Amino acid sequence: MSSVAVLTPESFAEHRSGLKDQEITEDEAYIPTYLEAFPPLPEKGTPGEKSGEPASAWGSKIRPIKASVITQVFHVPLEERRYKDNSQFGEGEEAKVCLDIMQRTGAHIELSLAKDQGLSIMVTGKLDSVMKARKEIVARLQTQASATVAIPKEHHRFVIGKNGEKLQELELKTATKIAIPRPDDPSANIRITGTKEGIEKARHEILLISAEQDKRAVERLSLEKAFHPFIAGAHNRLVQELSQETGARISIPPPSLPKDEIVITGEKEAVALAVNRIRTIYDDKKRKTTTISVEVKKSQHKYIIGPKGNTLQEILEATGVSVEMPPLDSGSETIILRGEPDKLGPALTQVYAKAKSVMVVEVTAPAWLHRFIIGKKGQNIGRITQQLPRVHIEFTDGEERISLEGPTEEVEQAQAQIQEIIKDLLVRMDYTEVIIDQRFHRHLIGKNGANINRIKEQYKVSVRIPQDSERSGLVRIEGDPKGVQLARRELIEMVQRMENERTKDLIVEQKFHRTIIGQKGEKIKEVRDKFPEVIINFPDPSQKSDIVQLRGPKNEVEKCAKFLQKIIADLIENSFSLSVPIFKQFHKNIIGKGGANIKKIREETNTKIDLPTENSNSEMIIITGKKSNCEVARERILAIQRELVRDESEVTIPAKLHNSLIGSKGCLVRSIMEDCGGVHIHFPSEGSGSDKVTIRGPAGEVEKAKKQLLQLAEEKVGVNRQMEMCTCSTDGVVFLSIHFHGEITGQEAPPQENGEVSPEAEFVPRKCDIITISGRAEKCELAKAALLALVPITEDVEVSYELHRYIIGQKGSGIRKMMEEYEVNIWVPQPEKQLDVIKVTGLAANVERAKQGLLERVKELQAEQEDRALRSFKITMSVDPKFHPKIIGRKGAVISQIRKDHDVSIQFPDKGDEQQDLIVISGYERNVEEARQAIQQLVAELQEMVSQDVHLDPRTHARIIGARGKAIRKLMEEFKVDIRFPQPSSDEPDKVTVTGLPETVDNAIDHLLNLEEEYLLSVTETETLAAYMKPPSGGPAKGFVVRDAPWNAAGNKAPDMSSAEDFPTFGTGVAPKQASAWGPKKF
Repeated sequence: MSSVAVLTPESFAEHRSGLKDQEITEDEAYIPTYLEAFPPLPEKGTPGEKSGEPASAWGSKIRPIKASVITQVFHVPLEERRYKDNSQFGEGEEAKVCLDIMQRTGAHIELSLAKDQGLSIMVTGKLDSVMKARKEIVARLQTQASATVAIPKEHHRFVIGKNGEKLQELELKTATKIAIPRPDDPSANIRITGTKEGIEKARHEILLISAEQDKRAVERLSLEKAFHPFIAGAHNRLVQELSQETGARISIPPPSLPKDEIVITGEKEAVALAVNRIRTIYDDKKRKTTTISVEVKKSQHKYIIGPKGNTLQEILEATGVSVEMPPLDSGSETIILRGEPDKLGPALTQVYAKAKSVMVVEVTAPAWLHRFIIGKKGQNIGRITQQLPRVHIEFTDGEERISLEGPTEEVEQAQAQIQEIIKDLLVRMDYTEVIIDQRFHRHLIGKNGANINRIKEQYKVSVRIPQDSERSGLVRIEGDPKGVQLARRELIEMVQRMENERTKDLIVEQKFHRTIIGQKGEKIKEVRDKFPEVIINFPDPSQKSDIVQLRGPKNEVEKCAKFLQKIIADLIENSFSLSVPIFKQFHKNIIGKGGANIKKIREETNTKIDLPTENSNSEMIIITGKKSNCEVARERILAIQRELVRDESEVTIPAKLHNSLIGSKGCLVRSIMEDCGGVHIHFPSEGSGSDKVTIRGPAGEVEKAKKQLLQLAEEKVGVNRQMEMCTCSTDGVVFLSIHFHGEITGQEAPPQENGEVSPEAEFVPRKCDIITISGRAEKCELAKAALLALVPITEDVEVSYELHRYIIGQKGSGIRKMMEEYEVNIWVPQPEKQLDVIKVTGLAANVERAKQGLLERVKELQAEQEDRALRSFKITMSVDPKFHPKIIGRKGAVISQIRKDHDVSIQFPDKGDEQQDLIVISGYERNVEEARQAIQQLVAELQEMVSQDVHLDPRTHARIIGARGKAIRKLMEEFKVDIRFPQPSSDEPDKVTVTGLPETVDNAIDHLLNLEEEYLLSVTETETLAAYMKPPSGGPAKGFVVRDAPWNAAGNKAPDMSSAEDFPTFGTGVAPKQASAWGPKKF
């Protein structure tokens, strides 16, 4: 009867490092033996180690140092090229793809075009960069094929390698995509996607890996590459028969792989038999065969090779002769035929026949007919290619020729069919071309293509309107002859109607816009109802623009413009305003009880009267309306003040001193009013000619203010002292307009108000305009010349009426600045006159400088106008709304970058808009076009994206996601995909969705599956160990139980876990005992 020993969890912790990975059940009926739980350590070295040989820290072999930069050259045949447009070689899609790959991998790529239109690619850089670049080039520039290879399921993990490294290395080496089925998938087939050459290499490598892992014999034969076709046989039939007969697996490297090693795997007897058979074939062919060389044009080589090398296999099958072709990327035209002497002749005949089996014919057809020959969705040309699949038909864009290539008989049939189609189309089809100004194109197309689609449906024609980027006005109409003419006539009529349209800009101060529009647009609606054919556009208030745009038939636009100008004139007339200074304490009397006084004045004078707020320091009351009404209202208000004021006095001071008494911004007169107890001093308006200054306020304060004012005036007097000169018998008389006397004496001339006086006024000499100079004749002449030099002159400067408001500036700031800078007076005509002239008055030198400055300002404004027009170019593009969030990006990052890169404005539709797919881009035309292309490229990439579900064990999700999602974010950035894990409450907790480009999605899924496999190992180990430690249900833990323990033998006792002898501490010396329950010591 076996004895049972019990260990506690603590004692098990000391020994569990020796446990095997095995499944432990919770069944208490089974108790493992001591040897099962604690297997003994091996007594000898590990297999393969040679005892007695000292291990070298450097290893048995030092790896040679390889060059850090390598160069690889490979060739892409014409039939496998993805982009075959050679008209812009070096500038097309191939060049863009290569540039993108260079930026992503850091490798240098050079393209060249061979004579047979194949593509030669040279890649230079570090090994890792070159391999990555090569893989991307093959995937993006070469058409892809796929194949499957079956190896035992248990060998799959060796193809994947640790962390998927072997698989990645194999994909880089062969430039293919290798898909290995999941562990739970019963299929043993591995799918390889890539070029034919890459598939062959990958298949060969996978079979080699499988063979190395197969526990059968492996034999490697190095035989000359030239004899491999004889061993493989035509279409690999001979090697397949050998495999079936011998039961061995035979792997022959493909022709594209520069290896001469044939690998045979299987049972030893089968391998030996296969080796003998292969050597027999090799020796026989080497003894009997000979070779001949022939020269064939490089362009004909592809016909000798045939699709996927089938023609070479047919020659080998028919004659037993192997045809060795030079590499497609070499310049050699020599073909070598290897076989028995009596069979070389027939084989040579077949080679020449295949080289000449294909003919090329060109059919002439007008370029505009090409798309009709092709048919809708390629229906017409598709019927021909289905009947004659070996004929290649190529249309050259913009040229009147169609190329046919293929077997002679089939090419002739295809030529006859195409010529019949051309003849039929020429009879029932016609075309015409119309030159239409590019600015009308968008109107011809209409909103969402409504106009052009109606014409196409109505007349059964095709209308081609060039893109904006083509900068062409040529519109082409094709279809039924009668329909073509009718469509042409309608397009011309539409253009004529549009040419009759006129756009006119009215300059209306923005402050009048709301008044013209009216409350809820009532007033402008009346104008639009009166002129229904005219479109009236007001600028957005935020633009602060004064331009109101009218568009419609010429006559109606003119009538509408005159009507609006009349409204504007009335508004201007009613917008006259003046300010009345009234003592602050009298404002409430002006208002009256309940506003009765002010309301009565407003109604009777038909004016608008605004008083300052109570907490304001201003005393000015502003009256707005017609000038005559405003003056009446002012008198009414002043009359109320006069009744209330205690004292009023008038003092006479020459009008020429008023400005100097007022001071800068009224500082001098304000100081007098404040000093004199708040009296009010009123000066007459400029240009009135009055010398009377009115002072109102308390009696004592009025007198005080009067004295101060007169004292200040005395100080300012002195500039008009009259100087006497010696008299002479000769008098000189100079006629000057009194308008200019102030200029000569240094005084300011009276300003012009409301355009009443202008430089255009005719000068008629008056008595007051005469200045008399007395003195000697020569002195009088000098004085006369000096006076005339001080007389201002007036010059006209031609400036477009449209630029006047910009020269005047906001509230006249622009023109004031120029007048101050150049010391001249600048007169701008009234807006309603619409004159293209500005008059400049002043001294000759100042006028010349002002004129130059004005012309410079005009140039600046014209440049700004042109720039504004260029920047206002707009284009509307339609993009599926589902792509809008991706285009905008997180927090607008993507769209902000596009705006910044191209300096454009991009507007997305608002939520309430009817057309949610329209995106508006505005800016410079070139920038807009580049931005549109960037968005289109982004949309194209988004359209190519796919979503695939992959099932991953939920136990590995947390490891894959990582702490705070760091690992999964890194993975998404590396593979350029979006990965979504299921919610905890999901019905499918193992379903993970991967979104991105097909290639990146496949790569990401493969990586996820590799991670799952790796993490599952550690999960399984953890669960296995946890099973040992898990206490049985239904009671307290009994510890770890084993049978047949050493301490259960007769005469032994269980070890004492508290004893330092039985369980010694590392580093502590303990005296050994004679006998140990653990058995004899091993040294």
